[in-house]
Amino acid sequence: MTLIGSTCSVFNSFILEFKNKLINTRILILVLTLLVSACATEPPVQMMSDARQAIAAAEEADAPRLAPVPIAEARRYIALAETQIRNGSFTYAWQNAQRAKNRAVEALNAARTEDQN
Repeated sequence: MTLIGSTCSVFNSFILEFKNKLINTRILILVLTLLVSACATEPPVQMMSDARQAIAAAEEADAPRLAPVPIAEARRYIALAETQIRNGSFTYAWQNAQRAKNRAVEALNAARTEDQN
């Protein structure tokens, strides 16, 4: 009986410790989720501005004629980001604004290179 009783006691301690760790893990996950979502609660104003400025610079460098694919992609990404802002999807909006900016810079560089040739 003593062996069985002590085995049950050890087992119960193990289960209790496991439950406590599981609860602590769940609390940690919840806190991290809240922190991450709090970071994306504001519209990406600066990134949108940067993307629009890059698109305008590329258009001024005649990218629609000299680099039509990247400038079209930049316009598509900025339009998508604008829609996502209206829908409150600020993280996705930031990512697409970043993509728009990158494509616009590619278009600008391609247009300048093409114009020099």
